[in-house]
Amino acid sequence: MKARYRLIRRGIRGGGFYCVDNTTGKRTSLGTSNPDEAQQILQARNQAQRQPVLNLQIAKAYLAGADKGLTTRTWGQAMETLTQSKQGPNRERWLRVAKDRALGPLLPRTIIDTPGELLLKVIQTGTVSTNVYLRRLHNFCLDMNWLAWPLVPKRQWPVVRFGDKRAITFEEHGQIVEREKNPERKAFYQLAWYLGASQSDLAHLQAEDVDWQTRIICFVRMKTRWRGLQPPQIRFGKEVEAILATLPKSGPLFPYLQTVRAGDRATEFKQRCVGLGIVGVSLHSYRYAWAERAQTAGYPERFAQLALGHSSKAVHRAYAKKAQVTLPPLEEYEAKVVPFSTAQATIAQEEPALAGQAVNA
Repeated sequence: MKARYRLIRRGIRGGGFYCVDNTTGKRTSLGTSNPDEAQQILQARNQAQRQPVLNLQIAKAYLAGADKGLTTRTWGQAMETLTQSKQGPNRERWLRVAKDRALGPLLPRTIIDTPGELLLKVIQTGTVSTNVYLRRLHNFCLDMNWLAWPLVPKRQWPVVRFGDKRAITFEEHGQIVEREKNPERKAFYQLAWYLGASQSDLAHLQAEDVDWQTRIICFVRMKTRWRGLQPPQIRFGKEVEAILATLPKSGPLFPYLQTVRAGDRATEFKQRCVGLGIVGVSLHSYRYAWAERAQTAGYPERFAQLALGHSSKAVHRAYAKKAQVTLPPLEEYEAKVVPFSTAQATIAQEEPALAGQAVNA
């Protein structure tokens, strides 16, 4: 292995010795004019540089015995393998992640030769999505034993901070519905307001999901259908009934929107918001709006969780955290509840009478 540093001396006699980096060409003074001391310092520097590289080469030799592709496998190949293991919309997300410009310098690099600093640099130049999916890719490589140890320790990963999300207001929803001329898309937005369903679940609703006798809509969430959970049965009112009456009586309720990609449906909605000057909302904002309206109206939390398909209370409360709830005055509740001392005195007065009735009996 070629030495990283070499020794030079300035001046013919009595000049100081310098250490030159053969890789960068940088020259550093050794602070001595003694040849023996300079040689010892140079050897120490080369040994310090050589040992980590030597240790890595030895580790590669051992690991290559168990995995022949260890020394050549790149992050791009790992990304491709991970993407192939996904299906449906999840696979489409990973295909879009592979096109992230921030990941460009990382994908051609060999996994085993990648320094942790490069991952941190990629995260700094990328977005929140880059942070989330690079962490998943890194953990996937660890699980596949393509990494012998974490390049970035778990506690050193930058914190994922999502942008603030808000619900769509009734006024904004009214503007969008009023301006929408397409009957199918208009009904889609109206049902989103009343049902709070995700855009994919709503777009794939079937006429057979509607029971007109019991006035119930029942559908399985696409996101959690593999879990085998009991689908919610949502009873609908007159407003939803009027909307459903305008939709097909068999097959898909939204024949066109069912065939459109989720990203395209989101883009169409975004275009309408831009035209109306509405900022900060998306189709997902309808779910936030439904959760906030449910909390404001005092709708039982367990019912709201079932309607939105949330198995976690923490997730549901995150959706409804901005609900404006006005608390009633305490004195109204105090007037309705019998004070404890009064109730205790009443029981004490009734006990002798009850005892006398028991003796007479």
